[in-house]
Amino acid sequence: MPLVAHSSLPTFARLQHEGETVLPRDYALQQDIRALHIGLLNMMPDAALEATERQFFRLVGEANQIAQFYMHPFTLPQLSRGPRGQAHIAQYYESFADIQAQGLDALIITGANVTQADLSAEPFWQPLIEVIDWAYANVTSTLCSCLATHAVMQFRYQQHRVHRGAKLWGVYPHQVVDRTHPLVLGVNTRFDVPHSRFNDISRAQFHAAGIKVLVESEQAGVHLAVSEDGFRIVFLQGHPEYDIISLLKEYKREVNAFARGERRDYPPFPEHYFGVQMQAILEEHRLRVEQAMQAQALPPDLPEVLLLQGLDNTWHDTAEAVINNWIGNVYQVTHLDRHKPFRDDLDPHDPLKLKGLAL
Repeated sequence: MPLVAHSSLPTFARLQHEGETVLPRDYALQQDIRALHIGLLNMMPDAALEATERQFFRLVGEANQIAQFYMHPFTLPQLSRGPRGQAHIAQYYESFADIQAQGLDALIITGANVTQADLSAEPFWQPLIEVIDWAYANVTSTLCSCLATHAVMQFRYQQHRVHRGAKLWGVYPHQVVDRTHPLVLGVNTRFDVPHSRFNDISRAQFHAAGIKVLVESEQAGVHLAVSEDGFRIVFLQGHPEYDIISLLKEYKREVNAFARGERRDYPPFPEHYFGVQMQAILEEHRLRVEQAMQAQALPPDLPEVLLLQGLDNTWHDTAEAVINNWIGNVYQVTHLDRHKPFRDDLDPHDPLKLKGLAL
């Protein structure tokens, strides 16, 4: 069922233009269909703020559940913002106080850019803990993406992320290692997931915390895991929400940073993302960039138009299926008991009993 445009947030109009079903609020109120309220704690920097909204809103809106989805974006004031980001948040985002007062059925927490080796030194550390603790007590399920996963693992389970030594960057093959859990029912047993990170929580660390690993990759490590109760916290280390062009845009930013002298080395290609022909085009572009820098001239623009048709999205369908399963479980739990995150007759430590909640 569709998203409900209950505010003037531009993301709704953008998704509707792209072909997604988005209902006007007045029309949605006339329908006798259960509403699900899902929060999005968006901690991404200004350059990715609106794109991240669209990516997660799209995944939720594509869920095949008998419900209308009300998305509630908010952020943390401790995150550094420029004028454009501040204006967007001031006009369209809700406050955490309002979120607490109104309540949520589910919560998604995005990644964030960090500057400190120890996450506890980040200015958003304590406010993020406050949000996650509130959600743990009041929200049916919280889905943590990338940095949010690392933060929860550190403060709740005392498992600190480890620097990989080099950036994990690209699209990697994964496999389902526990096919019985409701989050992966009906999901391809092998599929791709994009990653973009320097740090990692290992399988051994997840296991030491009592957390069940559901999906992993030989090259990229654990992607999907669930808390010891089977559902209350969902951990992601990859970025299944990414658009087909997300890694291209990130590569472009890194090339531009090199051209401005902000990084010393020319960025490598994201792995398993650019085909052979695309790599040849980009190698030619690299030569032109380096020649321009030597001549102290403006570097050429990345030839994005030549690259777009060569990109393949090999992850979105599976991402949609996992999110659909997640929302299906949230819907069933909240539909069965509107005021409790779990039914009294279900053992949250046994995912097989939760299996029956998946639609």
